[in-house]
Amino acid sequence: MRAHSVLLGALTLGLFATFPHPLAAQIELTVDHKGIAIGDVPRVIGLRLNYRDRHLERVDGINATIWSPYQNGSKGLVRGLALGLPVTGADRIDGVGVGILGVGAQDRLRGIGVGAAGVGSGGNLEGIMVGGLGVGSGRDVVGIGVGGLGVGSGGSLRGAFVGGLGAGSGEDIVGVVIGGLGAGASRDVQGIAVGGLGVGAAKDLRGIAIGGLGVGAGGTITGLAVGGVGVGAGELLHGVGIAAIGVGAPEVRGLAIGGLGAGARDARGALVSGGWTRLEHGTLRGLSVGAFNQLKGTQRGLAVAIVNYAEELHGVQVGLINIARNNSRGTRVLPIGNVHRD
Repeated sequence: MRAHSVLLGALTLGLFATFPHPLAAQIELTVDHKGIAIGDVPRVIGLRLNYRDRHLERVDGINATIWSPYQNGSKGLVRGLALGLPVTGADRIDGVGVGILGVGAQDRLRGIGVGAAGVGSGGNLEGIMVGGLGVGSGRDVVGIGVGGLGVGSGGSLRGAFVGGLGAGSGEDIVGVVIGGLGAGASRDVQGIAVGGLGVGAAKDLRGIAIGGLGVGAGGTITGLAVGGVGVGAGELLHGVGIAAIGVGAPEVRGLAIGGLGAGARDARGALVSGGWTRLEHGTLRGLSVGAFNQLKGTQRGLAVAIVNYAEELHGVQVGLINIARNNSRGTRVLPIGNVHRD
């Protein structure tokens, strides 16, 4: 492929050196559009060589260019190989797009795109895309994308993506995404997401998320979330949340484990921390474990800590100091354990 590219490049440059006005020069060695064409020939089935496209309509075969199409020019389709020496593009590419620097499609690139600098589309990218610096689209990216710096879309990312610095979507992420610094979506994240610093979703996050510093969602986290510092959900944590510092959500349905703290307004399952476990004016149904269990609400289940506090106890406390505000005065504060039975 490299030798082929060099040969085409040398041939194209030589022809353009021969003609002082390459955009005006056209040579057609074709029959019914089939064969070899040199210059801005609109339709070719076979091999087409041109400096920069303005009038391209359709190429079935190989379209080799020196530069990307004029901004208000080509609206054509390349079916086969779009070859850039160093840059190529078209309105639509179905097949393979390869550019020594980059590949671009105004509307859609479907197939394989490879560019040392990047691969991009104003519309969709569908297939396997590899960009030395980045891969990006104005709408959806569907398939596999690898960007040296990043992978991004104005629409959704659906498939498997790796961005050296990050991977982001203006809508949803569905599949597997890895960002060297972070991964995030303006709507939902569904699947497996890993970010060197963090993973975030403006709405819901479903699946497995691992963030070097943290994992967060504006709505619900469903599944497993692991954050180096923290894990947080704006509405509900439904599953397992683990973080070295803290885990929290207004509602927890499952297991929240924080190295220093774990908290919720309402919890059904377990809140576990090495420090402060806090319930904020709701109900805990299950287990609470920490150095200090501050349950400013109703405890229904078991609490284990050095100091246990419950405004309303309907279960068992085990610890050095156990405080149940709804117990009678003589049993409100007890060592070792406390209990309240309805």
